[in-house]
Amino acid sequence: MLTGAASGIGEQLAYGLAHRGSDLVLIDVDADRLKPVADRIRSAHPGLPVQDIVADLSERPVVEGLADRIMAEHPAIGLLINNAGIALGGRFDQVNIEQFEHVMNVNFRAPMLMTHMLIPALTASPGSHLVNVSSLFGLIAPPGQSAYSASKFALRGLSESLRSELLENGVGVTTVHPGGIRTRIAESALVGSRVPEEEIEPNRKLFAALLSYPPDKAAEQILRAVAKRKARLLIAASAKAPDLLARLMPVGHARIVRALTVARGSRTPSATAHGTGSAAVER
Repeated sequence: MLTGAASGIGEQLAYGLAHRGSDLVLIDVDADRLKPVADRIRSAHPGLPVQDIVADLSERPVVEGLADRIMAEHPAIGLLINNAGIALGGRFDQVNIEQFEHVMNVNFRAPMLMTHMLIPALTASPGSHLVNVSSLFGLIAPPGQSAYSASKFALRGLSESLRSELLENGVGVTTVHPGGIRTRIAESALVGSRVPEEEIEPNRKLFAALLSYPPDKAAEQILRAVAKRKARLLIAASAKAPDLLARLMPVGHARIVRALTVARGSRTPSATAHGTGSAAVER
């Protein structure tokens, strides 16, 4: 089962899983982009079960209903990939509470609920695996990304705890931290309600230029990490270098990150440094 499957890393994960012969349940909020992905897989792999479901994961009743449906139709799941996510740019005082909660709901509450409700299906499948896609900003927390970083740090913490808890059940857990992946997330990122209009487009273009790593390569790395049952995967130098900096300078790295952010002319970044997917919500 894969959320955020309509584009970016999610789309490429869907193709990679289909190539490996996996039955697929593909979920995204963007119906117009999800259906072509599912249709391409059906055409390339006749006979492979492919189910596409349109769902807004920001709504708790939708997530719970979706999990109930999955449990009823698929009582044993070999792989759950929580990939869906949403970006929001703006300092903490430039975003309203509704926007902040929306990001938390999609990026953290949805994968938390899905995982909690589907643990029986995962444990029913020997050797099953859980993948939670965090972010570079689940490793460092730059200015202008309070909501996004909060959600991705939370997902990282949940994943690392689950890895220990699910070990006795034979369920593997991989936390993924992508760097600058070439997707639509910069153009589709939400912007804080109080971010000055004149800052929005320049910041969007700046961050779009930083997204260069091919999503198909990122997806392949994730699937290889699943096969090896790796605990943690950093994708691209744009994730590995900041992670090393944060490890070497647990406090001091924040000054360097801020200096680099300001030097690039982006005081209130409007997109994340990585991207995994489609439209305004799902990756």
